[in-house]
Amino acid sequence: MFEQFTQDTRRIVGYAMEEARSLGDKRLGTEHLLLGALHERGPAEALGVSLEDARKAAARLDSAALKAIGFESKDLVRAAMPTLGRKPPFSSGAKEVMASMVKFAVDQKSRKITASSLLISLLEREEHDPVSALFQELKVDRTAVRARLLSR
Repeated sequence: MFEQFTQDTRRIVGYAMEEARSLGDKRLGTEHLLLGALHERGPAEALGVSLEDARKAAARLDSAALKAIGFESKDLVRAAMPTLGRKPPFSSGAKEVMASMVKFAVDQKSRKITASSLLISLLEREEHDPVSALFQELKVDRTAVRARLLSR
């Protein structure tokens, strides 16, 4: 599957791994795929979101989740994962995004899996998915972005 990824899509997955590691997360989730995509100019422009704004929004969501269970995030220190060595495994949601990207490429009769197919797959995630909460926190109009991506 990865051999069908365009260069920018491969970079995005690499950036997503870096994002997961830097946050100390043991799994690469859909939110990391979004953060990874925002390292690239095209996806950032398509979404109208900067990487820094998305990182801040993700931190707010993490803080709110911790507060909901009685922890103050300011008291916690994240343990960064090693930057080299073992790659974080994909969460079930991230695996579903990868499968959706392949399906989208097949449906479009394309031999390549592009950053646009990644974004479309992320935009289609359901409400309970972390990337959906992140899109909502960033006030991304998912329907409008999807329509723009499909019209290209």
